[in-house]
Amino acid sequence: MAITGTARTKETAAAPAGPAREPMLMYLVKQVELAIRSHLDDMFRPIGLTALQYTALTVLERHADMSSAQLARHSFVTAQSMADMITALEGRGLIERHRDRADRRRLVVALTAEGRDLLDRFRDEVSALEARMVTGLTQDEISSLRRSLHQCHANLAAQ
Repeated sequence: MAITGTARTKETAAAPAGPAREPMLMYLVKQVELAIRSHLDDMFRPIGLTALQYTALTVLERHADMSSAQLARHSFVTAQSMADMITALEGRGLIERHRDRADRRRLVVALTAEGRDLLDRFRDEVSALEARMVTGLTQDEISSLRRSLHQCHANLAAQ
């Protein structure tokens, strides 16, 4: 019995017809995130810091006196993970907890001088990683990428 050009085997039935599809942007963004995290973990492993802990420190550098819940949201971790992270970072003297000056009932987290020093020590190395990430892009393309990512975030953050 001859097989006509319209008959499909199990192998060809599972394969997509036509040209290969481009990966979804969400997939590409996640791949970039995972690559960055891997490089940051490698960078900070010798001093016993994780990429997530580094992220929390940089968030505190930009936003002083945050609650642990705010810090968790801005650092992309759960409240429970942040509680553990705060304990570890405070134990290393990189952050401190104190009462909010505006609302004494509220406990906030802030960078210590040691935390700022650590960020300063690694600033050039982290900047070099970012430069490596955008190698081959023009300044206009980098600015456009930054704007586009901000807009994507704003779109998803809007309720």
